[in-house]
Amino acid sequence: MNEKDQSFLPEIAIIEPNTLSALGLRIILEELIPDSIIRTFPSFLAFIDDTPDMYAHYFVSAQLYFEHTSFFLERRPKSIILTTGEQPLPNKMPCLDVLLPQEKLIKAIMSLRSRGHGESNPATNKETAASNHELSPREIEVLILITKGFINKEIAQRLGISLTTVISHRKNIMEKLGIKSVAGLAIYAVMHGYIEADSI
Repeated sequence: MNEKDQSFLPEIAIIEPNTLSALGLRIILEELIPDSIIRTFPSFLAFIDDTPDMYAHYFVSAQLYFEHTSFFLERRPKSIILTTGEQPLPNKMPCLDVLLPQEKLIKAIMSLRSRGHGESNPATNKETAASNHELSPREIEVLILITKGFINKEIAQRLGISLTTVISHRKNIMEKLGIKSVAGLAIYAVMHGYIEADSI
């Protein structure tokens, strides 16, 4: 990838003093949004020193949010507060409970992303996604069924193709998209308008 291409990649900042929480969230985000650049900061000061307004999103710990509320309120559309358990939503800011089991955490991230950054034209999304990654129409059908929770045998029956062909399509999809998990495929499908988050 050349520098010009890299300049268009979305950059995400995780501002979280807890190293394990930051690392866990980073791993999930890297899988869900493989085309992004994700940086972690242990303190608000380290974050401020790094041109903060270049980031598309901030995932910020509740503690640091409350210490620097004015900064994040001014950037409300970009900010997501990392909470631990049942905490009240401050100023109706979007929150993410980092104590959720991984599957629920992934769904919560998908929901936040689809609500905050939903595209207006799903048909355009499908065309763009197909051209970006060259998924065939059949691969798109397989992708949708995978994200809906169907196993290979069920996909083969629904599409009238062999089990071997389904496995081959599945392998090709994962290689083309660079995504290795069903959760990652689900977030890709939601982000590109192939499927609604509620139907997963």
